[in-house]
Amino acid sequence: FHGFYAEEKLVGNLASMTTTERIKAIQKMPETMKKKRQIRNEVLKEITKKSSHHSTQLPRCTRCLQGAVLSFRRFGNALSECFSLLQFWHKTLKIIGANFGTSVLSYFIFLKWLLAFNIFSFLINFSFITVPQFVAAEPNNLSFTGLELFTGTGYFQQTVLYYGFYTNATISKIANGPSYNMQLAYIFTIGLYFVICFLILLFSMAKSFCRNFINPQTYSGKASKLLCTWDFNITNEKAVKLKQKNLSTQIKEDLFEVNREILSFSVTERAVHIFIHLASWAASLGTAVAACAGVYFLSINNLKLFVKGYKNVKSFKNDLEAQAAMLVLPIIASLLNSLIPFFYSWLGHLERFQSPGHQIYVTIARNIILKISIVGILCYYWLNVVAVSESQCWETLVGQDIYRLVLVDFIFCLLGSFFGEFLRRIIGITVCVKRGLPEFDIARNVLDLIYAQTLTWLGILFSPLLPGIQTIAFSIVFCVKKVSLMMNCQPPRKVWRTAQMTTSFIFLLFFPSFVGVLSVIGVTVWRLKPSEGCGPFRGLPSMYAAVSEWIKILENYTASRWVVWIYYNLVTSELFFFILSVLVLVITYLYWKIIEGRKTLTKLLRKQIIN
Repeated sequence: FHGFYAEEKLVGNLASMTTTERIKAIQKMPETMKKKRQIRNEVLKEITKKSSHHSTQLPRCTRCLQGAVLSFRRFGNALSECFSLLQFWHKTLKIIGANFGTSVLSYFIFLKWLLAFNIFSFLINFSFITVPQFVAAEPNNLSFTGLELFTGTGYFQQTVLYYGFYTNATISKIANGPSYNMQLAYIFTIGLYFVICFLILLFSMAKSFCRNFINPQTYSGKASKLLCTWDFNITNEKAVKLKQKNLSTQIKEDLFEVNREILSFSVTERAVHIFIHLASWAASLGTAVAACAGVYFLSINNLKLFVKGYKNVKSFKNDLEAQAAMLVLPIIASLLNSLIPFFYSWLGHLERFQSPGHQIYVTIARNIILKISIVGILCYYWLNVVAVSESQCWETLVGQDIYRLVLVDFIFCLLGSFFGEFLRRIIGITVCVKRGLPEFDIARNVLDLIYAQTLTWLGILFSPLLPGIQTIAFSIVFCVKKVSLMMNCQPPRKVWRTAQMTTSFIFLLFFPSFVGVLSVIGVTVWRLKPSEGCGPFRGLPSMYAAVSEWIKILENYTASRWVVWIYYNLVTSELFFFILSVLVLVITYLYWKIIEGRKTLTKLLRKQIIN
């Protein structure tokens, strides 16, 4: 009874606090997460009771507003609990961090982050673009043969998977009722998504950079890790052992950073190392140039097959050789992206870097040059060759190309786990015992993720449901890589801390990947003429012309003058974006100075405490 009275008093005290104070108080409680959620729900019930008592004294609008806020808060809490239940990877990440260290763990965290990105993109596109199209869609008369799953042509050509299927009409099922402008919905949904991605990437980079570069001692103190990070709510024996192993691995990584020796070499040895580095870079750049040339010539032949297929759909649909020939380009591109990184990894071992971190960063740089060069060549081919070809719907052709690239890249990613890790484990156990089990190749696997996400971003405009396909692919990759890691790989021979690597991953995802995609999308929207016979922007000089025409219509309505003013004075004003850029730079500079000042002050305080 005393415990019940104490809990009731606690709930009453929490209910009287503000929202921020209540959240902080619940977070600081030495209770399990289940108990904290129970207390939070009891507090919300208590707040509901109090608000119902005072409801008769408040105006009706205020009561409605309070009810809406409370309902929204409950919905958010329920949603967060559902997501916490769906995070099946939480325990997996703990096991990976304990057994393989933060270097390998950073790959899986990055993969989980990209998975959330694609789920968000799919939900937005499906809600605002695909669902309205279902209302106005015409029946698909093409037959499904099964080959469409690999080629993306045939039956899929007349579905919501591709740009060409979407209507350019204003959708309205009720006479004189509300209408839905598909042109505006298409361009605003994709545009808003890219703006949100841009902000999320910037915020994530800034947060990770501040944590791992500017002020790393705040987040990774050695003494605090040893003395202050134990979770006393853990009672399960397996969880205790896993936590002990995780902390032990992290402390080993920190000690390696502190005790790392700097080797001295003679002049001859330095000259040999420089020559090996230069030769390795020349070989890596040469292979990248040769790969790009091969992809470009293959893409030209690929376009001839497409144009032939659109001119004679019936014979083309049954022509298995022509459909198989369409897969040559994505297979060759994926082969190059899969095999050449093994060559780069061999070059990294040949160069014998002092730190494993340096070897990974150099390998990542070479891989990013290769993959971005191949994507750049493909973008040039799409924007300068396909867009001016004789095809009826060049946007759908680009979407089908990207669909095949995503699908084949996913298949090669799974095959890479088999041939690159499973077979190497068999060889290391039976044939070449000295080599032992393989290590998880972080650089190659991370660049595979960045390449796949770049293709997804490129394809959103031409295939709005592509993020849904990539979500399924990333989920399968997560499971396959986890199993392959546990069964086939050994922990890194040199334990080393890699907190800064996550920042590098996000930066590479932002530049050149995301920035390059924005450039391609910008050229497509503003410069290229849409197809005359398909898609929501048919008949317009450019996709952006849909926005300009909408603004001209709004000029006739007095209530919408503020939208017109924003468009002409802010959106289309170079001066506004110049001032905005200057403000962003000034705020960034001031923030940097504040962080530097805090860092200097912390050092001075520590020196005074030591003295």
